[in-house]
Amino acid sequence: MLKSIFRRTFAALGFAGLLVGAPAAAKAPQAAHPALWAVSDADTTIYLFGTIHLLPEHFQWRTAKFDNAVQGSQQLMVETIIDDKNPTKLMSVVASMGFAKGLPPIVDRVSVDKRGALEAAIAKSGVPRPIFDQMKTWTAGFILLGDQFKGMGLKGDEGVEAVLRESFGADKKPVGELESNAEQIGFFNSLPESAQRALLEGALDNNYDANKEFAGMLNAWAKGDVKGIARTFDRDLGASPALEQALLHNRNANWSRWIEQRMGNPGAIMIAVGAGHLAGPDSVIAMLQRDGYRVRRVQ
Repeated sequence: MLKSIFRRTFAALGFAGLLVGAPAAAKAPQAAHPALWAVSDADTTIYLFGTIHLLPEHFQWRTAKFDNAVQGSQQLMVETIIDDKNPTKLMSVVASMGFAKGLPPIVDRVSVDKRGALEAAIAKSGVPRPIFDQMKTWTAGFILLGDQFKGMGLKGDEGVEAVLRESFGADKKPVGELESNAEQIGFFNSLPESAQRALLEGALDNNYDANKEFAGMLNAWAKGDVKGIARTFDRDLGASPALEQALLHNRNANWSRWIEQRMGNPGAIMIAVGAGHLAGPDSVIAMLQRDGYRVRRVQ
């Protein structure tokens, strides 16, 4: 259950780029049309596109309506910009936040029945065992979860944000970020220890069918099934209120305020954020509507 929560959370809320990709076995359904909205007034249009941050190779998701929105936008905003070719910036952030002195041994931070799986995962990671005792709990969870993803032969260079950044860059259009790498990592660093330990134990849970899990999630996204995405996240994140508050509600509120301020400037831009942020009663869409903005579904 925990592994399922974190895999979906990282892929559809914005953190998969901190790890790796999605199963290459998944395929896009015919006539894919992921959800796209627009909020506009007399001189401003902001497109809101819900993404899956990392996708299988050759996953066809672009449509004529979507490409028209891209062409009409002068700027792209994504959650954060991760330089896959030069990850030094991200790694320095993790190094500065993710370690501390005087922590309990890592084995004491998981339940007794998980300790064998923890030791096996650490051995497989190739990271020297003593270093894990110096890691904060969320850091160890990140490393072990990413290691398991890599062991499944996943790809990470076909994600929506990567494609859009390349497209906007080729047209000399600016690309901005709603959060810095440090802010994204900071969400995990500020989690209570109980939530960090849930994350670490989630990285040790092998009782799942990853390809089936991702296939279902990607299928809902590609069909624009916003209600299906909302149901999934209501069920999964409801198991960890601290994660739900930090990773979903707080960020949605921040972004809604950013959008409302940006509506004061003329022009058209596109915002591409994880699909989980645009689904459900506490989504960015719902928050904008509650504040009186008319948000129309474009696709």
